[in-house]
Amino acid sequence: MNLDLFFQKGDLIPAIVQEASTGQVLMLAYMNRESLEKTLSTGDTWFYSRSRKTLWNKGASSGHRQKVQRMYYDCDEDTILAVVEQTGNACHTGAHSCFYRAFPGYEK
Repeated sequence: MNLDLFFQKGDLIPAIVQEASTGQVLMLAYMNRESLEKTLSTGDTWFYSRSRKTLWNKGASSGHRQKVQRMYYDCDEDTILAVVEQTGNACHTGAHSCFYRAFPGYEK
């Protein structure tokens, strides 16, 4: 597959990470071409840190890894969806999902 397709609008593409067993959205991060290639070749999620300006492998230091089960891209070819088996928590705060805070009046 020609990965250039995903980077016609810029060097980074948003990647939504969803838990395979629950359907819960765990996080959003960004991929560059190299991190997408590493994700596809290793089966583990790799991202590009916009603040540190470097690649990072999710869970490499925490052990809270993400094993990719399925991957999709959207109709505009500018967003990735990675469906993963999550080990431990996805959020660096210790929460299972990065989306654990609700807007007032919009809680479940």
